[in-house]
Amino acid sequence: MHKLLERIEDGLFQKSRDMRPPWGPVLRLLRYPVAIVRDWWAGDIAIRAMSLAYTTLLSVVPLLVFSFSILKGLGARTDLRFVLHEFFRPLGNAETELTESVLQFVKNMRSDVLGSIGLAFLIYTVVSTIQKVEESFNIVWQVAHPRSFARRFTEYLSVMIVGPILLAVALGLLASAKESPAARWLDTIPHLAWILSALGQLVSYAIVTAVFTFMYLFVPNTRVKFQAALTGGVTAGIIWALVGTGFTAFIVYSSQMVAIYTGFAIVLTTLVWVYLSWLILLIGAQLAFYVQSPQYLRHGRAPVELAGDAREQISLSVMYLIGRDYRAGEHPWSADRLAAELDIPETALAPVLRLLEKAGLLVATDREQFLPGRDPEGIALAAIIEAARARQSGRSMTAGRPVAPAAKVMAAIDAAMRRELGDRSLKDLITSV
Repeated sequence: MHKLLERIEDGLFQKSRDMRPPWGPVLRLLRYPVAIVRDWWAGDIAIRAMSLAYTTLLSVVPLLVFSFSILKGLGARTDLRFVLHEFFRPLGNAETELTESVLQFVKNMRSDVLGSIGLAFLIYTVVSTIQKVEESFNIVWQVAHPRSFARRFTEYLSVMIVGPILLAVALGLLASAKESPAARWLDTIPHLAWILSALGQLVSYAIVTAVFTFMYLFVPNTRVKFQAALTGGVTAGIIWALVGTGFTAFIVYSSQMVAIYTGFAIVLTTLVWVYLSWLILLIGAQLAFYVQSPQYLRHGRAPVELAGDAREQISLSVMYLIGRDYRAGEHPWSADRLAAELDIPETALAPVLRLLEKAGLLVATDREQFLPGRDPEGIALAAIIEAARARQSGRSMTAGRPVAPAAKVMAAIDAAMRRELGDRSLKDLITSV
């Protein structure tokens, strides 16, 4: 059974890349949902969604207080009610009660009641929530370094101020469209009134999709392409709409659960819906990551290392690409571009780049782009191979005690390689193609 799964995985993620129509494009597209389901089944995404759901319950009121204050200053007092109503809609009959309860919490939260300690705690809750969201997105995007404290303060504050303003503008335009003469005319015709209702639903889902797309672009501490973010946002928006419809039907027909848990059923259903919302958001982020970095599809978050011969081949390929474009005056290569070109995860490529830098064959610029360490004519191909075979930093390595016949064979292989390479340089490799 295990070998069968390995063959299916190899055919789906490896052989499909060069497969021609009609099955090639189908299998290449199928890789994405299979990789998403595999990552979800591994449990890391689900655990992150649970953590964010718990954090949301603690921070939802402070976040809404801040948003409500900005919207109130803009004269858009009813917009917050509309947002809460749309978010709690899948909870069925409980949506009105939850919306009013949250709004009452927001109204009761005044600075003169809280005091300085309570206000400081609420600010800390808001900042830590956004920080936890960024951490989850960085893990999905395999980003090792979060934003600095200064960037967090300025960028988080900008989003907390600009976000409600953009939301107020979008909802204001939606309200204006509903009150337009065309909308009123459609509403007077029974057979066409459903068009207005359908458009309202589509606009609501479009707002959700736009919010998801914006989060995929902004939250990860890395450059995210708009196409990847939009693909994740649209997919997550569709899943959110479908799951919301199914969750509503479940709540409506689960009278037994309501009878068992009575008033506590609202708390349970709210917690489940918040968890599902975060899970959908993280699934969309994972899809956006795979769209931008398809070389991670097969391995996901599993640690990947290059074998010895593969590391040597990748080292030569890296030096060839960087040296070729350097001589041609083209744009320098970055680590993510190299990983995409060579079809390997960036985590597997990073040790190779470090070894080449340590050997002085590569130089990283301030923009994290790579240039040859010296003129390609002065970089011997044998030096590149030796750099790829060097000890990786941070690891304990040993050569062991080989027996004489084995050592003799390896010495013969090394001698044959040196004779084959001779005095050939990187320039010779570039001009030979």
